[in-house]
Amino acid sequence: MANPPLDHQASTGWKPLFSTSFGLADLNRVRHEVEAVSRRCHLDHDEIENWVIAVNELMINVIRHGGGEGGLRLLLDGQLICEVTDQGRGFNTARYFPRAERPPLSGAGGMGLWVVGQMADYLLVVSGPEGTTIRIAARSRRTPG
Repeated sequence: MANPPLDHQASTGWKPLFSTSFGLADLNRVRHEVEAVSRRCHLDHDEIENWVIAVNELMINVIRHGGGEGGLRLLLDGQLICEVTDQGRGFNTARYFPRAERPPLSGAGGMGLWVVGQMADYLLVVSGPEGTTIRIAARSRRTPG
């Protein structure tokens, strides 16, 4: 599947499955919702585990680096899609992409997006002074129904 363009509006053909705002206190609730939606989309156990880890990592990045609060949408367009947004100050994406090799461990972070990229079918990022939007697609051996 070709990577869809990353804009702030999903294609009109995309089916919304779940949408919420979140902060630190909401992580557990949102992880459970992401897992439940993943089961309904017929991801297998390992796919769900990887997907929930990837989505959780994006939420943690929002909390750590993106102002502490964000929004999350799960969508279906032949694949399970997650879009996470924040209102942070943005970051230089060239520092993180493309990165095939594992980045070095550091106290400032830097591994999260690499981990997400390893667990998702694709990873798209737009970041600037008004915030960041990241879209990922679940890696699956079958098409969600």
